[in-house]
Amino acid sequence: MTLEEARKKLEQFGQQHVLKYYEDLDESQRQELLTQIDETDFSVLANCKNLGKGEARGEFAPLAAMQVPEILERKDEFWAKGVEALISGKVAACLLAGGMGTRLGSDNPKGMYDIGLTKHVYIFQRIIENLLDTVKAAGGNYIRLFIMTSEKNNDATVAFLKEHNYFGYPEEKVTFFKQDMAPASDYEGRVYMESKSRISTSPNGNAGWYTSMLKAGLRDLILEEGIEWIDIFAVDNVLQRICDPCFVGATLTADVSCGAKVVRKNAPDEKVGVMCLEDGKPSIVEYYELSQEMMDARDENGDPAYNYGVILNYLFREKDLFEIAKKSLPLHVVEKKIPYIDDNANLIKPEKPNGCKFEQLVLDMIHMLDTCLPYEVVREHEFAPIKNKEGIDSVESARELCKLNGIEL
Repeated sequence: MTLEEARKKLEQFGQQHVLKYYEDLDESQRQELLTQIDETDFSVLANCKNLGKGEARGEFAPLAAMQVPEILERKDEFWAKGVEALISGKVAACLLAGGMGTRLGSDNPKGMYDIGLTKHVYIFQRIIENLLDTVKAAGGNYIRLFIMTSEKNNDATVAFLKEHNYFGYPEEKVTFFKQDMAPASDYEGRVYMESKSRISTSPNGNAGWYTSMLKAGLRDLILEEGIEWIDIFAVDNVLQRICDPCFVGATLTADVSCGAKVVRKNAPDEKVGVMCLEDGKPSIVEYYELSQEMMDARDENGDPAYNYGVILNYLFREKDLFEIAKKSLPLHVVEKKIPYIDDNANLIKPEKPNGCKFEQLVLDMIHMLDTCLPYEVVREHEFAPIKNKEGIDSVESARELCKLNGIEL
């Protein structure tokens, strides 16, 4: 993109201030800024006016989960079907690892955080060790592992995993791609600058992984390798089982577009999204959207009807995702604290929310599908999220759960 083309694009969206310090930049900084302007979708900024309005939701109804007793009863059946799919290369894994360890007090990618006590045990290490368990169950057949990074952490992530020899995973089976970024703005839709040469951006949400994969040209690889299913999972859960044969087999047996791992809620008001039906199609209702009536509702066994929280581990049928990608996912406007440079180019780190970020969410992907199987897993064995340094869903709680599962730290 030339300077003149950049000016025209910025003028179209009222963002001319982006070039305020252009003359102060060296040649490489100028080129980086022009490239960023070229790649940035400024049209999302018009959505600032929707902040706080929320999306209109449909009519909710319970969606029954496949529960642990049934899974155990049919374990051999599911296991055999899942192993068959894994050995034939029909299943891939996709790690969503675009985040930083900021809330843990680290400036590194979150996956590089060390939870070890007597030795090094990194989050990335735990995840790959879990995946290696699946490889062993599949007779040593390695599964294609996609790793989604962000522009902020890609180089550090790739270097770290190479330095540690991918914790025993073959390099030729690992494929990196970057998540698309969305601009961050003030409440009027004016983009912030994080430096003289960079527009402030943030990842485009946990539903942006598949379109980012397509943009990176990876569908050719998917088709070439005969991949039909992709298990996506977040970097912060150090206990999750990845592409495990029972989950794969149950999802394939149910002949659904998606399988979703869920855990039984530990309290009616636990802060997790809950699997449900919305206007007759699978969806997720956020904890703050649950009415008292929904929290009080009971199923035929007397258990809470909205009882299964998602843990961000989904098995998607890839051909269905490709159809979804032809449509537009809803865009969610989120209020956040966004560092920026002021009129004197001083970096300001706000102590309270000062603007908007724009995200697409997995719940919308699921709602665009016709069928989904909620698949119950035991919380203590598969759900140890690390979101905080201390307290609930923290490094501390994850360490205790790792010990409970016989993992040496």
